[in-house]
Amino acid sequence: MDVVLWVADEYVFDQVYSAFTVVGLPDVSRDALLRQFSSLLFLAAFGAYTLYMVFSTLSFHLFFDKRQMNHPRFLKDQVNQEIKMATDSIPLMALLTAPFFILEVRGYSQLYESVDEYGWPYLFFSIALFLFITDFGIYWIHRGLHHKSVYARLHKPHHKWIVPTPFASIAFHPVDGWAQSLPYHICVFLFPMHKILYLVLFLLVQIWSILIHDGEYFTHDPVINSAAHHTVHHLYFNYNYGQYFTLWDRIGGSYRKPSDEIYNTELRSSKSVYVKQAKEVDDMVTTLEDKQKTK
Repeated sequence: MDVVLWVADEYVFDQVYSAFTVVGLPDVSRDALLRQFSSLLFLAAFGAYTLYMVFSTLSFHLFFDKRQMNHPRFLKDQVNQEIKMATDSIPLMALLTAPFFILEVRGYSQLYESVDEYGWPYLFFSIALFLFITDFGIYWIHRGLHHKSVYARLHKPHHKWIVPTPFASIAFHPVDGWAQSLPYHICVFLFPMHKILYLVLFLLVQIWSILIHDGEYFTHDPVINSAAHHTVHHLYFNYNYGQYFTLWDRIGGSYRKPSDEIYNTELRSSKSVYVKQAKEVDDMVTTLEDKQKTK
């Protein structure tokens, strides 16, 4: 984030903070902790909001099958509700995330600038390592958020969207969204990563989170945790917790293969499939509620 902060300081924040002196406030240097925290908090919130609105809107209009909005479990005014939950959560998620960015900017991470420091082979290896570790971390955090001790308070709001749109991608309780982002931030303290590569990967994983909510099943690859697999998660709750791959779901016993009716473009939008899915969802909710009553 020091690269992003430097650009913001150079072209925006230096002028903003210098204006404070005009009204009698003390001048603050770029290295001042309060200035850095304030700047990074703004960048985190503004960046999250911009990425979310731009890419969710593009995904909704270019990829999302609007026929899904006829599903009996698609809520009235759902898109606006998703956007409201996401935008309400972004400020607190940014506040919780800013300390990680402060540590990066102040040199406590293992981010590096020159490819020559570790070489090109390591650069490509670090991509695989980043994907492997973050997929592992998100799987277990996501699965943990389904535990009865925290589910109702933290993760249940996201499962309000049984038939999600791309706007549901960060429509979370803010602590839920922050918790699932932790592996991305922790990675750079565990092993060296090139600064620009990390920014690119961080951007791409945000876009990926949008794409797995768009209902466009571009691949049948059983290894990739596609939108089809995440559709299963929203419909049937206790399956497919992974982020990019199905590896940890297979190891953890939580993998559920999407049915043919989900992959089939025409069949998945038929009334008979909608009715069947709605009944399965209702039966599952009733079963879960009955289990809770007996405990």
